[in-house]
Amino acid sequence: MPKDEANASDNILVTEIWRYPVKSMMGERLPEASLGENGIPGDRAWAVRDEKRGGIRGAKKIPQLMDMQASSQDNAPLITARDGQSVQALDANINSWLSEKLDHPVSLWPLVPPDQLDHYRRGAPDSDNPLEEFRTVMGRLPGEALPDFSDMPELLEFESPPGTYFDAFPILLLSQQSLDTMNALYEESVFDVRRFRPNILLDFEGSDAPFPEQSLIGKTVTIGTVELDIVSTCPRCSMTTHAFADLPKDTKIMRRLVEKTDGNLGVYATIKKPGQVKETDRLSLKTN
Repeated sequence: MPKDEANASDNILVTEIWRYPVKSMMGERLPEASLGENGIPGDRAWAVRDEKRGGIRGAKKIPQLMDMQASSQDNAPLITARDGQSVQALDANINSWLSEKLDHPVSLWPLVPPDQLDHYRRGAPDSDNPLEEFRTVMGRLPGEALPDFSDMPELLEFESPPGTYFDAFPILLLSQQSLDTMNALYEESVFDVRRFRPNILLDFEGSDAPFPEQSLIGKTVTIGTVELDIVSTCPRCSMTTHAFADLPKDTKIMRRLVEKTDGNLGVYATIKKPGQVKETDRLSLKTN
């Protein structure tokens, strides 16, 4: 068994669990979570709709979203702006409040049924050139390879898979080693976990692989009582470069990722068997 797979089967520790109640806003760290077939309940359960250009939008188009904090409440999240003001998602004035804070006309929506396809369709582009639009959203310069979305064809038409506000899949895993690798190689940038928004942060104890979670693609893993199918690497976009909280705007983040990892960081997963996961759980490879 290769060394990175040996580590994966014996020494992978869950160090952080994250939920993001509103798409593209800062999230909340959880000591434990239940995972259903659509991931962590309440994760990306709400999103803003662009009332100027149409369509559900995230921080790729409205980067100010990343400077807002969303925390779960009983039936809807509490949203806190950078100035410290907070409003609950079901407040009658939430749309006007958000539009003022974001300096852009928006409305806030919970998930709607997946058959309401118009709700999930992409809004009007900012460019008449589809390739230029895609490059801008994904943070790629001319001459840099674009991500391969051949296994996510619905994302060409929809902002997210209908019935969800996920970028692509319900769970994102990232290793501390991947962040450490990028920080060691490119000291002028800060590869902070908050820029990359994983649901589960892993520590591959004793591994010398620079991006060890990539070895899990195509495998089924168990964490706690949850089984996950690791289905794809995670293509990164312009969101990772935006300023929010104490992190500065840094377009070099994408340049370095393209240079070192073809623009990818972390891996996507689907839920094969729902269950519980908590910090300090260990990941193991499921064998047939």
